[in-house]
This record gives sequence, structure tokens and C-alpha cells, in this order.
Amino acid sequence: MDKNTLLGMILMGMVLFGFMMFTEGNKQNRDALVEETAQTQAEKAEKEQSLRIDTITAAEAAAVPAIMRQIGTERADSLAPAEYRYRTDKVNLLYDGTAVTGTVQAVDTVLTYAAVAGAQFGDDLSPANRRAAIENLRSALADADRYRGFARYLSGEDRTVTLKNDLLELEIASKGGRISRATLQKYFTYLPNKQNEKQIDTAKVEICRPEDASYSFVLTSATNRFDTADFYFTPEQVNDSTVVMKLDLGDGASWALRYTLAPDSYVVRMEVVQSGMQKIIPPSVATADFVWAQKLARNERGRTFEERNSGLFYKFLGDSPDDLAMQGDKQKSLDQRLKWIAFKNQFFSTVMIPRTSFTSAEVATVDLRETPGYLKDLSAKATMDYTSTQEVPVAIDIFMGPNLYPLLSGLDSQLKASKDDPSLELTRLIPLGWTLFRWINTLIIIPVFTFLSGFISNYGIIILLLTIFIKVILFPLTYKSLVSQAKMRLLAPEIKEINEKYPGQENAMTRNQKTMALYSRAGASPFSGCVPMLLQMPILIAMFWFFPSCIELRGESFLWAKNLAAPDVIFTLPFTIPWFGNHVSLFCLLMTVTNIIYTRINMQNQPSSSSMPGMKWMMYLMPVMFLFIFNDYAAGLSYYYFLSL
Repeated sequence: MDKNTLLGMILMGMVLFGFMMFTEGNKQNRDALVEETAQTQAEKAEKEQSLRIDTITAAEAAAVPAIMRQIGTERADSLAPAEYRYRTDKVNLLYDGTAVTGTVQAVDTVLTYAAVAGAQFGDDLSPANRRAAIENLRSALADADRYRGFARYLSGEDRTVTLKNDLLELEIASKGGRISRATLQKYFTYLPNKQNEKQIDTAKVEICRPEDASYSFVLTSATNRFDTADFYFTPEQVNDSTVVMKLDLGDGASWALRYTLAPDSYVVRMEVVQSGMQKIIPPSVATADFVWAQKLARNERGRTFEERNSGLFYKFLGDSPDDLAMQGDKQKSLDQRLKWIAFKNQFFSTVMIPRTSFTSAEVATVDLRETPGYLKDLSAKATMDYTSTQEVPVAIDIFMGPNLYPLLSGLDSQLKASKDDPSLELTRLIPLGWTLFRWINTLIIIPVFTFLSGFISNYGIIILLLTIFIKVILFPLTYKSLVSQAKMRLLAPEIKEINEKYPGQENAMTRNQKTMALYSRAGASPFSGCVPMLLQMPILIAMFWFFPSCIELRGESFLWAKNLAAPDVIFTLPFTIPWFGNHVSLFCLLMTVTNIIYTRINMQNQPSSSSMPGMKWMMYLMPVMFLFIFNDYAAGLSYYYFLSL
């Protein structure tokens, strides 16, 4: 390639590159121009839209008097001309039989009904105010047509009425007619102070709070959908234990929620009470939806176990209770009849128990690990049988209380509609382990624990006596084991002699045969020390489930532990150790140290064996592992393990 050819190719490349840059620049300019034009057109369209103000049509205005007569509140004075009033958050209308008057809310001003209906706006009124007034009036009229007799209850004052006994205090809100707050009178929260984690803040446990929980009934027909959450109910205090939240729909029709709270009970009965509803709800509507949602708030110092033991539970008719994924987010369709649905945290539960059953349900749970103060967001939409002709078509018993085994067990007989009804099995809300361990807890541990707590108030002493009781039961077998261990210590010199006589791996079989023959002649067993531990293992595992779920220990102090249901923190670290945490629990530390000492004594009493040299270090490693495992567990559990060694 000569010099001229090379120069020509370079010039051609430069021309091509320049053309590409010029084209790209033009393309960018064109794109910017198109974008600017589109933005200008959008702004122009928005401006034109703001200048175009919709108006109430003559047909809409003419229909207002009829709507007022149909759904408005008629004045009770029969001597005066009829007056009908319709009031919501946005409109306040009055029809006196000849004309409609009143006011309509705009953005930042209030206009007369005549001005809005007749589009008689002043020149100084902004387009936003005009549009808002028309939309508010039209929306109010649409709601009136949708809700008919219910429409007058779409606005009102959100008041509360109280039901209480010695155990439970309920606040029932007029908005939605629901229980907005439920306070347990005898239980308190144990949350670390936000400024100082060593300090514990206590307050009465609120199992339900207005900002966290809601429920409502939804009735759906071919043309309408009624959600009780939209309405303001009128409270009527029947007596000290009963409140009725009522919607008086006129013409003999009414729909109400009746709440009854018996003395010394954690159960409130909620009943739908109605009359004349067939005039409003078509008889073809055969089901109602019960929509329930709640964010579970924290009540305990340690989040780990409270989160692990919180979730949504349910029970199918004729089946055992089940739960919805205790960890992670999940939703599920339950297409069978359900006896109950429960929202549960570690020590407290809210259970909805219909007198018949839920026909089906959609349930969901969402973890709230990143939300301070909360554990999970639970929701359920359950379908129930309903008829507009029955006086009490729906009744639900609501349990709002502690997960106390004797209490939940007693609810079976209290809430069953008849003796033929299947068991509620509410005790399954308490995690007591798999089948064998649950039997140990329910048949032995809980009865003894309940019996002792009947006349001893200190739960540290009760755990000590429970430990002694278990030791006494196991004593005959433990005694035989101790005798066998004593024989093993006496045989130690002879075993040493055998080991010296048959050294090395090549003599291992002979050495073992001689050793076993010696054991047989003396009536000793090398596994004698394992027998008591093997017998105790089911009990130790049962206790592993029992103590973190034992609400009786909650808030009970013993020695330095202020709460036996939580870790007995004596020192908080400025950092977090993986699998250990950021604190030191003294009972767990004592359990570990005692376990190491106990292991060392046992190892010294056992004859040495060259066949399993690694076993010695394994025995010392186990207590150290327990230190990491149990540091975050309840102090009552570590205390029991400390005593049971």
C-alpha cells in the first residue's frame, strides 16, 4: 500500500466519522425537539382541561329530591312540613318538600348547593375549587344511589363506647362498629427502652389497637356492595355487659352488631342483629365476607422467639389445627369449612370462632422485620353463610387473651354449641413439641406445674420442685446406673492392664473382647452413664418447648432474673457475636460452666480408652455449643437445665 492510498483511506475515514457525528447530533436535536413539543402539547392540554369545568346536568339535579326522600333522615315532628337531610363529609343537604338547600365542600372553601347544581360560580373561584365541588356533590349522590338507606351513615363522629370486666377492656368504635382497642388488664409489655436498652418499659398489653387492626362484614349483591367499615354506627348501651352498634335504615329496617362480654371472661360474642333487611338486601345474597387484618405488635424484649412463635393459625372442621408459614411471606386459599382462624403471637392470641363455621377463606402473612415495633402483617378474608331474613344470621365468639393452657383447654366446653361439636383444640396454639414431647408436657409437666403454682407464688421455687419431682421419678434407674459406674471405677486397674497387654490397633479386637468379658463377669456396663441421660432426653426436649411458651413465667422474677420468660441479661455487649447475640445470660453461663465441670468429673471416673481419643474433646465441646444455643432462650429454661445436671 503506497503513501497516497493510505492518505486517501484516512481522509475517507475522517469524512465518514464526521458524517456520523453530524447525524447523531441532528438526531439528538430532533429527539429534544420532539420531547419539547410533546411537553408543550401536554401542558396545553392540561391547561385546556383546567378551563373546561364539568357541570351538574339538569337530569342529575332533578333526581336529587327523589334521592333525598328515599335516603334522607326525616324530621320527627309530624306537625311540621316534611324535611329530609343527607349529610356526609363533603355535603350537607336539606330538602323541605319544595327545594333542596345546603352546602358542598370544595378544596379550600364551602359553596352553596344552588351554586354548584346551577353552575353559578363567581369569577374569582378557582377551577380547582369548581371541579372539586362538582366531584364531591356527584360522588355523594352516587354513594346515595349505591348505599340507599345506608348512605346517611357514611359520615359522622367517630366515638367509642367501652365494655370491660376484670380481665379485658374493649373500646368499640362507631366507625365500622368494630372493636378498635382491646386491653388485657393483668398483662404488661416488656419492651426495651428506645434510648436505653437495659431499661424495660411496661404498659398494659393491647392485643388490638386502632392503628393496627380492623375487621368488617361485606355484603355483595348483583348491583351493590356494602362494607360495614364505611359506616358510622349509633352505639346503644344495653347493660354493663352488652353494647349494640346500630344502623337504623328506616321503614322498619335495621342492621346492627351486638357485643356481649361476660364477667371474668376473655371471650366477647359478636352477633349480627337485623330486621326488615330483605327490603334492602335481596334474598339471593346467601353469603357474607368477613374481612380481618392486623399488624402484630411486639410485646417482649427478645424479638427472636416472639417472631418465631407468631403467625396465622386455622382449623378445618374435622381436622387438626394448622398454621400458615411461620417464617416468610405466604398466602393461601382455604377451600374447606373452617372452625376458627387465629392471629397469634408468642403469648397472646385473637381467635375468631363462628358459631357455625367459615365456608372458606383467603389468608396471608407478611414478615415485618424491617418495621420497628412490629412482627407480622396478617390478613384473612373468610366467607360465611348469610340470609337477610334471619334475625341473627351470624354470630362469632372472639377470644382475645393469653395463651394459657388451662384457659384454652377450658374454652372447648364453654364455646361448643353442643356436645356433638368437634373439639376446638385451641391448646394447639401453644407450641409444645412433636407428639411424644407434647404428651410429656400435657400429661406430666403442665399438670404438676399448675398444681405447684396453686400454692407457691415463686416460680423459681416451682421449677426447683419440678426438677426434684422428675429426679425422684428417674431415681430407680439412676441408682442402677450409679452402681454400675462404681463397678467401672473398681475395674479401671484391670482395664488398664488389658490395654497394656494388648496394645496397638492390630490387637483392638482381642482387647475389646477381653474388656467386654471383664464387664460381663463384674456385672458392669460401659454405657451405664448414658442411661440416665437417655431417659432424661425426652423430658429435656419437652422442657425445651415448654419454657419458651409458658406464659406463667412471663414477668416473674427469681434471684437476678427479672423475667423468667426472657433471657436474664447481666451484661450487654457493644457488638453482636454471630449465633450468640449482643448480651450475656447468667443462668446460661452457669449451666455451661457446671456442665463442663460435670463432664470433667465423669471423664475422670471413666477408664481411659485408646479406641476413641476424640470422644473426650467432643464431650467438652457440647457444653460450649449449648452456651451459644441457649444464650437467647428464656431464663427459666437455662435455670432448669442448670438444676437438672
